[in-house]
Amino acid sequence: MSEIDKRNRLTEEPFTYQITKKGMVMIYFEGKQIKMVNGRDAERLITKIKEVEDDKIKIQVLLAKITGNFKRGNEKLGKNNNSK
Repeated sequence: MSEIDKRNRLTEEPFTYQITKKGMVMIYFEGKQIKMVNGRDAERLITKIKEVEDDKIKIQVLLAKITGNFKRGNEKLGKNNNSK
């Protein structure tokens, strides 16, 4: 893979998106909404997605970049998680 996705996590397609009637883009990570993009940023994102809509990895990269560094590795584990 490329330098962007060294661990091949984007091949699992963790990001999804939804475009609303008002032109907003809702971005989800593993089914949970993490970001809403509206205005000019949404217009640019929609245009970029349409340009690469046949390449799922490129869409994943776009969504990952626009969400920024939202996961830093210090998230709390759930109560039922037994991996210690």
